[in-house]
Amino acid sequence: MRLLGKRQLNDFSKRHADIRAPLDAWVVEVEEGDWNASADIKARFPSASFLSENRVIFNIKGNRYRLEVKVSYEVKVVLITWIGTHAEYSKRKF
Repeated sequence: MRLLGKRQLNDFSKRHADIRAPLDAWVVEVEEGDWNASADIKARFPSASFLSENRVIFNIKGNRYRLEVKVSYEVKVVLITWIGTHAEYSKRKF
């Protein structure tokens, strides 16, 4: 998969150093992945949550952080749309 928005991940990890290793591992998994449907994501990331419009929420570092992406299965692109702490995620309004 092609991952867009890595700068947002870098910026966030500068403020939250404890996420660097788990986030780097997630990036490798995504870039090496070949997702054709949500089932492909669920097989590798069982705790992933699926929202409308092909948005996916990943739990990073034992659910301390949340990462939202938008997936285009047809063109094999994953776009980072939001990253934050679990507490910040809970305050979001969808």
